Amino acid sequence: MKRALYQELLKWKSSKRRKPLLLQGARQVGKTWLINNFGKGEYDNYVYLNFEQIPDLRTLFTGSLSPNQIIENISLFLGRKIVADNTLICFDEIQSAPEAITSLKYFYEQAQEFHLIAAGSLLGVRVGKKNSFPVGKVNFMTLYPLSFEEYLDAIGESLLIKELKQIVIIEPLPELLHEKLLGHLRMYLFLGGMPEVLQDYIDNKDIESVREIQNEILEAYLRDFSKYAEPKQAIKTSELWKSVPYQLARENKKFKYSDVQKKARASTFELTIEWLRNAGLIHLVNNIRSPKLPLSGYADFSKFKIYMMDTGLLGAMLNVASYIVIKPNELFKQYNGAFIENFVNNELINLGFKNLFYWTSRSDAEVDFIIQYMHDIFPVEVKSGMNRNTKSLRSYAEKHHPKFIFRLSPRNFIQSEDFINVPLYGVCALKSIFEKLAD
Repeated sequence: MKRALYQELLKWKSSKRRKPLLLQGARQVGKTWLINNFGKGEYDNYVYLNFEQIPDLRTLFTGSLSPNQIIENISLFLGRKIVADNTLICFDEIQSAPEAITSLKYFYEQAQEFHLIAAGSLLGVRVGKKNSFPVGKVNFMTLYPLSFEEYLDAIGESLLIKELKQIVIIEPLPELLHEKLLGHLRMYLFLGGMPEVLQDYIDNKDIESVREIQNEILEAYLRDFSKYAEPKQAIKTSELWKSVPYQLARENKKFKYSDVQKKARASTFELTIEWLRNAGLIHLVNNIRSPKLPLSGYADFSKFKIYMMDTGLLGAMLNVASYIVIKPNELFKQYNGAFIENFVNNELINLGFKNLFYWTSRSDAEVDFIIQYMHDIFPVEVKSGMNRNTKSLRSYAEKHHPKFIFRLSPRNFIQSEDFINVPLYGVCALKSIFEKLAD
């Protein structure tokens, strides 16, 4: 499967500012596969070390953290000389070897001729606990589950991606293409973007097998909670994690601590939320008091929504039946549109909108996403059904006078003066639309 991040790795390889790279991302999103393909495809020599698979590799980093000494130790372990010329070295599951994390600083300062990528499923959780972290000495990238765009490419629908990416004028797609894309979106919402899940479905077309794999991934995450968190913290993490789908299933998706544990307060679960966030398993969208630049300066961080990093895993936790995929728009409306909001959040993050916010007014109006693009702020409301109601958007527009207001829904592309409807499958085109409107 092609991953969009491959192009970013190519830029990293040729960058004058290249430093050792930390590739983060939740477990099983495809980090190892991506690095292996990149290393074997773009370098003459590729060295791969997995600290979780071979725990004794940590001994190569005891004593001196001089890059020359480490390279010599690795050469002795592998039984072959490692040269810097066109060589990529990968330290995988580096969170299991804190000394290796610290060594990245010295590779940057003393051995920039080596191209080095470090990857880890729980890097954000383990980084900086006891060992020093190489602040300013590394580049960062994050890999997420496959986006809808990557999914279309994986199933052989690259022409549909091209069609979406070329949208300049907002006008309806041919109805045949519109319905085809909605059908693909329904399947993607059920499958999600975990590479093993998608590959299994592409190879076998077996929905039952897909759900088994999704449940296995969820079980692996629960084991991680016990493995990498203190016992009391692991229990809290498990409780909060299991509550997320049901928080999303409510009509009001604002996160409530009391839905995790009766009478719980923020202080009870703040560290837990941060743990899950650093592990790459959840995303937070904070409430904003007033949509002014910079948005983060007007955020109310005590009010937020939590979304899961994959709609397929969300469906598995809610035990959504597979037959719903063939019912037109039914999956979109399930659990008060939980899948659609979650999908849109993840697509926006894949587009590079890392800091997302939502807006509410005292009169119960709510706009799901407030997005900053360059010097403009765009309100985006998500509709899971065919309802044409834009009451919340109009309430926002009356108060804050944006250039344009956006609705994401199962309807086709539509523009009427300041109002733009983008079909749910077209989230990947939003950035180019914003760019056009920002001119």
